[in-house]
Amino acid sequence: MLDLALQEDHFAFVGAGVMRALLERYRPLEDWQGFADSWNDLAADPYLARVGLHRRRRHAVFAAGAQGPIRRQPHQPHYQSRDYNNLQGGIAREFQPIEDRIAEGATLRTVLEFSRDLFAGLSPQTSQWRIEVHQFRIEARADAAGQPTPEGVHRDGVDYVLVLLIDRHNISSGTTSFHLADGTEIGSFTLTRPLDAALAADRHVYHGVTAVAPLDPDRPAWRDVLVVTFVAAPQA
Repeated sequence: MLDLALQEDHFAFVGAGVMRALLERYRPLEDWQGFADSWNDLAADPYLARVGLHRRRRHAVFAAGAQGPIRRQPHQPHYQSRDYNNLQGGIAREFQPIEDRIAEGATLRTVLEFSRDLFAGLSPQTSQWRIEVHQFRIEARADAAGQPTPEGVHRDGVDYVLVLLIDRHNISSGTTSFHLADGTEIGSFTLTRPLDAALAADRHVYHGVTAVAPLDPDRPAWRDVLVVTFVAAPQA
């Protein structure tokens, strides 16, 4: 059903219970708590800070075939062209790497294997994938809403995207919406529970997330997500 939704609608929402069951077909998420706690040790995003917004993140790159092992690649910058990111495109952005214990842990490895198998089934012609993994914490403050997608409604310039909610603390809103190229909205939902997920065939739809604001302005507020992107790797 999930592959059919991505083929026909080009996006899908998967609730936490279903998502956990799909992932645990591979292995138990035995390190989930440590995985989720690692969002408390993300580095500030210096690029977004220059425009007055608050976000923390870590980043890693992996490579995979249609089957077989998924291998972490040497740490490298994250790059998007201005065609896909009109706010911060055109520059190679250096972020702190995802910690080894997280990159090699059961939860992330399971998410990557599940995603690869799903997306490979949708693109049987793809023999090699480039995978980028981002840990994001969007911080909301009394004087500044948090912006999960500061570039607005956009595409990422990849083939497929998985967004997995890790935590949301003391925030309102954060609604994900999907759009056609002409701006027509074709669906929306809010990730509210850990393991709620949004998936998209990025070449076909645009997406955005509304700003988040603190429910209690005197307490810290954040939205933690894991974003995983897959794009067909160039053939050697």
